[in-house]
Amino acid sequence: MDDVTVIPTPDKDDESFWSTVMTLVDPAWREPTEDDVFAMEDQVLDAVRPLAERISTRALAYRTAGKPFDPALIAAPDVQLSLLRSLYEAKRAVDRLAESAATVAGRSGASYAQLGAAWGGIKRQSARLKWPHAVAKRATSESIPLRYAGGEAVIHHDPDGDAWWYTATGADRQDEESEAVHATSTEAIARATEFLLTHAKPAPGGTGS
Repeated sequence: MDDVTVIPTPDKDDESFWSTVMTLVDPAWREPTEDDVFAMEDQVLDAVRPLAERISTRALAYRTAGKPFDPALIAAPDVQLSLLRSLYEAKRAVDRLAESAATVAGRSGASYAQLGAAWGGIKRQSARLKWPHAVAKRATSESIPLRYAGGEAVIHHDPDGDAWWYTATGADRQDEESEAVHATSTEAIARATEFLLTHAKPAPGGTGS
C-alpha cells in the first residue's frame, strides 16, 4: 500500500514519538480477510480451551483418577457446555477490552462515527449509547477519567501552567502521579496509558503458583 509509506514511524526515544503516535491515522485499519478471521477464531479457541478444561467436571474426574484428558473428550456434550461457559467469559473480556480501546481512542481524538465504524459499522448514535463516556464534551479544566488494562487514571489540567498531568493506579496497585508538564490532554492520556499497560496484571501462570 502506498499510504503505508507516508505514515511516520518514529522510535520511542524520538522527540516526536508521542505527538506522532497520538495523531489519528485515517484509515486506521484494513478490512480483515476470511483467513485473518479464521486464524483469530483458532486463537480464541486455543485461549478458552484451558479454562473449559479447568472448569469441566468431566475433566476434573479424569484428573482425580490420574488420567490424561484426551482431546477427543472435547466432543462430550458436558465438555461443550463448559466450553460455552468459557466462551461467555471470553465475550465479557472482549466487552471490557472494547470499552478500554474505545475510551482511549475517543479521549485521544476519535469520534463516535469512527468508533462505530471500527465496531462492525454501527451508527454513531449506537456507538454513543454503547460507550457513553468514550468521547466526552468537556471544559478545558475538567478532569478526564480513564480505565485501561485493569487500572485507572485521571487526567488533570493545571490552569496556572496551562499544562496537563495525571494520577494513575495500575492493575498491580502501583501508583504514579506525573508532573504537570504535558502540553495537551492527548499527551497526558498517552503517558497514563503507557503506565497502565506497564502495570497491567501478569498473564495467568506467568509467575507460577
